[in-house]
Amino acid sequence: MPLPGDPEDALIDEACRDLRLPAFRERFVEIASTARREQASYKQFLLELLQIEVADREVRRQQRLVRAAKFPRPKRLEDFEFEKNPHVPPELIGELKSPSWVTEGRPLVLIGDSGTGKSHLLIGVGTAIAEAGLTVRYTTTSALVNELAEADAAKRLSSVIARYSKVDLLCLDEFGYLNLDKKGAKLLFQIFTEREERKATAVATNSPFAEWDKIFNEPRLCAAIADRITFRCTLIQTGTDSYRFQATESERGRG
Repeated sequence: MPLPGDPEDALIDEACRDLRLPAFRERFVEIASTARREQASYKQFLLELLQIEVADREVRRQQRLVRAAKFPRPKRLEDFEFEKNPHVPPELIGELKSPSWVTEGRPLVLIGDSGTGKSHLLIGVGTAIAEAGLTVRYTTTSALVNELAEADAAKRLSSVIARYSKVDLLCLDEFGYLNLDKKGAKLLFQIFTEREERKATAVATNSPFAEWDKIFNEPRLCAAIADRITFRCTLIQTGTDSYRFQATESERGRG
């Protein structure tokens, strides 16, 4: 920040406010002092300030995209404990950090019992994709169906479906936790149809494919939705052993 009584610094500070250069404004006194001490050229001084501003804008952009995804809690892939769940291949998870599969519109399916890390992986992958610069939206299946049903009743279903169809990656959690009636299944089907082969969808479910007919009361809708989710999909099975339960037992043992 400028020193009190320094007119040039005060003018630079004001200009940075007008031009919306927060990183430039915060660091220019510090960088100027360093440049003077190291006898840097004017171009070197200017370049460093511009690079700081660019880097700061990228960080803030990533933060905006992560906030817009509406994740229920922060989870990162770097924090996933692969040693506690050997079913999950770290090499494949590492590949999912790259946005290439999202830009190709390929689905991701995470199947496993409760406590095996599906939601952690789903949120972690979504966070990585948002930080790569793509738009992401997280929701549970029941919340999405309820939102669609309310939009349908209010005669604004098309606008809600259009909004979901534009998101680069839709992270759909708790798929199969609740059985869907025919109307709910039809509404969900419209989302998958709009996104098919254009936008990526990641699904976390505790139900194997063979049991999906129990989720939907309409066999044809079940087959159509399963076809859209599984076509060219990356499948990760997180297994049946809950490491959340293992962690609880371990805590009790230490107590």
